[in-house]
Amino acid sequence: MKVLVLGGGQIARAVAKAAPSEHEIVSRTRAELDIVDAHAVSRTFAEVRPDWVVNAAAYTAVDLAEDQPAQAIAVNDTAVASLARASERERCRLLHLSTDFVFDGNSSRAYLTTDRTNPLSVYGASKLGGERHVLTPGGSGIVLRTSWVYAAEGKNFVLTMLLLMREKDQISVVCDQIGTPTSAASAAEAIWGLMDANAAAGIYHWTDLGVASWYDFAVAIQDEALARGLLPKSIPIRAISSASYPTRARRPAFSVLDTASTRSLLNSSGRHWRHNLRTLLDEVRTA
Repeated sequence: MKVLVLGGGQIARAVAKAAPSEHEIVSRTRAELDIVDAHAVSRTFAEVRPDWVVNAAAYTAVDLAEDQPAQAIAVNDTAVASLARASERERCRLLHLSTDFVFDGNSSRAYLTTDRTNPLSVYGASKLGGERHVLTPGGSGIVLRTSWVYAAEGKNFVLTMLLLMREKDQISVVCDQIGTPTSAASAAEAIWGLMDANAAAGIYHWTDLGVASWYDFAVAIQDEALARGLLPKSIPIRAISSASYPTRARRPAFSVLDTASTRSLLNSSGRHWRHNLRTLLDEVRTA
């Protein structure tokens, strides 16, 4: 099948890298296709004539979105409507990436795909708006929610922590936001799995296994990086509350996603986030 991958970020690159040899990949970064331009979207879909479109393009500056709501909505919401319309015209399927930030974090258990959404931020609300364009009655679109994504390149928590741990004598990390770190490679595997299975339209959740706070994640990054010689020394990591580290956008305190139904469909047991962190740091070490 022919797959059009939109976006130039971590997941878009991982999807292209993980493509099985029997499939044809056409990638379009923002420089090559601005999804806000509905006419350019229509032309690209008509030219490429894909079987699937993976939309990994997004406005992801969570805090900046509070001051730039129009820009976030244009990319994460309005543009997705254009993608959905173009997919319907060209009779291809759309797989749209979304986020745990569509939830408010008040759950006492992992979020199911059927749970009520209630985003706390402009970013979360804009992503939820995009979901609704994909999930039209009778449509064939898929929404795949994931969380805390990282890779060996780009802007993410793992690379930021490695940089700070080399430069600082001590760092502070919030300990009261709970979620699941997810490698971009793991998300890409799930995306290919859903496409290869020709999964039914609807919402799916995918993250690595396990849970962690940002503090737990930072401690693991330091431990595993030290074991691989990626850091010169250990530094103290101080656990702090979210109240001690205010941000422009509110974030869910608990945003673990229940992935059991997706793993069952894909016949995948998944891997713990710490296992995938080790794999990622091995990649960083040999880069």
